[in-house]
Amino acid sequence: MKESCRKRSTTCMANQNDICFTALLHSKTRSSSSSSSVFLFTTTTISTMFLLFSFVHVSCCCSNFKDTNININTMDSKKYKSEVCSTQSRSACSNFSMHDAFHMLDADFLSDKKMVDIVKEASEFTLPITKADRKLVATSNGGLKYPSVLVFNPDWGAKQAEPAKKTFSYPSFSDIQRPSNEEDIAFMNILELGQLLKAKKISSVELTEIFLKRLKRYNHVLQSVVTVTEELAYKQAKEADRLLSEGVYLGPLHGIPYGLKDIIAVPQYKTTWGSRSFKDQVLDFEAWVYKRLKSTGAVLVAKLVTGSLAYDDIWFGGRTRNPWNIEEFSTGSSAGPAACTSAGMVPFAIGSETVGSMTYPAARCGVSALRPTFGTVGRTGVMSISESLDKLGPFCRSAADCAVILDNIRGKDPDDLSSRNMPFGDPFDVDLTKLTVGYLDDSEKEVVNVLASKGVNMVPFQLNYTVDSVQGILNFTMDVDMLAHFDEWQRSGLDDEYEAQDQWPSELRRARVVTAVDYMQAQRARGRLIQEVRESFTVDAFIGNATDWEKVCMGNLVGMPVMVIPVGFDPIANSTSTDIRRRTTVTTGIYAPPQHDHIALALAIAFQSRTDYHKQRPPIDDLGPNDSISNTPSTTYPPRQLRA
Repeated sequence: MKESCRKRSTTCMANQNDICFTALLHSKTRSSSSSSSVFLFTTTTISTMFLLFSFVHVSCCCSNFKDTNININTMDSKKYKSEVCSTQSRSACSNFSMHDAFHMLDADFLSDKKMVDIVKEASEFTLPITKADRKLVATSNGGLKYPSVLVFNPDWGAKQAEPAKKTFSYPSFSDIQRPSNEEDIAFMNILELGQLLKAKKISSVELTEIFLKRLKRYNHVLQSVVTVTEELAYKQAKEADRLLSEGVYLGPLHGIPYGLKDIIAVPQYKTTWGSRSFKDQVLDFEAWVYKRLKSTGAVLVAKLVTGSLAYDDIWFGGRTRNPWNIEEFSTGSSAGPAACTSAGMVPFAIGSETVGSMTYPAARCGVSALRPTFGTVGRTGVMSISESLDKLGPFCRSAADCAVILDNIRGKDPDDLSSRNMPFGDPFDVDLTKLTVGYLDDSEKEVVNVLASKGVNMVPFQLNYTVDSVQGILNFTMDVDMLAHFDEWQRSGLDDEYEAQDQWPSELRRARVVTAVDYMQAQRARGRLIQEVRESFTVDAFIGNATDWEKVCMGNLVGMPVMVIPVGFDPIANSTSTDIRRRTTVTTGIYAPPQHDHIALALAIAFQSRTDYHKQRPPIDDLGPNDSISNTPSTTYPPRQLRA
């Protein structure tokens, strides 16, 4: 508590018969020496987590409760009032009653006596349990330990997924030649690079050097890299080359450089979570997804920007920009993976999504990205926002690359209760002529036409459900879960240092007053949403806008996969010249039922087999003869939406 909050007030506006919250919360047995003026009410428990709500400063000078059975004579009311009321907060204090507090919780149907009883019992019974639980599991931040035992399973059951195949059947590029230009090499896809390496037409060390140079060259413009892992990269690249020289080939990722979103732990390197509160943090253990990639022979070249605590694109080092239009920011907390992949700074990167953090930056930066079915990729060693919403997935040059990465990082993580072996089919072996795919009103016509030309049965479609509080359910779920993982951070006042006060600090303060009952009602409403979406999902997949906020929230709550791909380019708004090469990317989302990621991938691969939007390169080096960018962007941005 700040010192100003403890100062005695000689002009408290309450009269001697008023009962203030502080007095109500102190039973006879509480020490009279206690000076704390922050008290917590709690409701029922969710697993080991109690949802708490606190009242600070406004806890004195409340309305009279003369019909209560509390003996006012046993309380030194003047002492309690003077402890709580400060000169600065008298006005708010005098206007905030116990009824106001219970109204905030939608519980003002209770009688005055019941309210008083609840306050007293919360102090005597609930608070000791709450503090004990917090001491057991919430002394550190980030949700890296003690996950909730409440596990979300996205399996719909009704739609039978195909039997899982051990590996996908990748296409072959046996006659691939090494380009003479390093930039051409940087924009090759994973399977092409892999074939060059396997045929020893390039070494992993050479390839690593190319991407390290690009990371250093473009980062000052894009602000998309937190740490270049140069020493580790060369070590892993040399090992990849040594194995190849001995005839050991680990697969299509052998010797391929890549980047990780900086919420993923890698020993001996900082894992900053994008936040100035944790910018010097080193987690000396390996995240599960990093272990998987290391086992494939892939080479980590950089830890890439995450928005602070995985919220939007602002981080302690600045704000990440969009390579296709560097006057714009990339949006979404997987800002670094999207921007670096788009700019040819890495062949692929691993990002994460709770709600929109992959879909938004993938769409803005014009790359292919797969948000997989919830539970597909293990999350041990990854900063947690919400155990029932967080997902890891790839940013790549193409949908085929996304399939390759998914194949190598999917599977059961023994320390992640939500992860499982998904029964995916092979996206490279899907009979498109047997698919019926819906298209929404906001779908791109070219996508519909191209897929129809490939033999897909395209039909008009609308996904119907009656749940009208999808965005609210999402916010309740995410904010409360996040607060459980960063309870100590908020209590210690570190949220005051946060990079953007209109983001997590505001969200998590509001979450502090969400009761456990209301959280559980939100999960029941989520269950109803899942049931209605499952019943309405009468096609094999559907095409629609990838960044429509309602779809983003719905898809994440349901756990369904979406493949985001570029499908065109438009001139930037307010362009003053036709010579400007910056562009606004046009994208679409391909949505499939949970555990049918291979369908979304197959459709995206089919579209990209007939188009070349995914092969275009952003104009970082060549904006055009009549284009210039000022240090202060002139583009205005609407109020942020939560894209954690």
